[in-house]
Amino acid sequence: MAPAQDLLSHPPRLPMIFPSILGADFGHMADGCADVLELGAEALHVDVMDGHFVPNLTMGPKMVADLRRAFPDVFLDVHLMVTNPENFVEPFAKAGADCLSFHIEVTAGRAEHDEQDLIRRIRGAGCAVGIVINPPTPADAVFHVLESVDMVLVMSVNPGFSGQSFIPDVLDKTRAIGSRLPQTVRLQMDGGIGLQTVQACRDAGCDTIVAASALFGAEDRKAVMQALRGHG
Repeated sequence: MAPAQDLLSHPPRLPMIFPSILGADFGHMADGCADVLELGAEALHVDVMDGHFVPNLTMGPKMVADLRRAFPDVFLDVHLMVTNPENFVEPFAKAGADCLSFHIEVTAGRAEHDEQDLIRRIRGAGCAVGIVINPPTPADAVFHVLESVDMVLVMSVNPGFSGQSFIPDVLDKTRAIGSRLPQTVRLQMDGGIGLQTVQACRDAGCDTIVAASALFGAEDRKAVMQALRGHG
């Protein structure tokens, strides 16, 4: 496993797999995470929902702090599905997050949530930065920040719940974004990704795959992990 601070800085030879712990059994979280990491997952993806930006509540900084204690060397990729991401930068950074991703839909057109200011704040807290774009939002909404972030996350479902169906229309947007990305910026996709949809994600240029129920809910997680990478 690459050191956490280096994980996003070098193009992977194969797609990296970031299991979303939203798909895990919360009653056996550490065991589930240990299992997917042993199978080769490069990171753990933590979906944070505030019940306002998206219609659901999930987990907070304590989950990240507990994961950090349990897995001190694992890259923790925190996806902030929240209306006011600036309020969560310091708590999650202190808890041990390695990357904080926020939504362009939250910051666009709102001076109090200027994207570049938030990017600087996240970097100042010691974290890598991701920008997230929802299915209805056009690709050009993120073009102005592509040089400033470490990762772009294209949502292939409308965020808020695990287990939704993949929206294939996002693939054209993914290719449009990917054609403009610097070589060192990762292109991540999250939502409805499983054995039937992952090839389209890879073909569209995604090098970081988030999988939740397709992986944590699988009877044969090893086989699913290999298939997500393109080995199946």
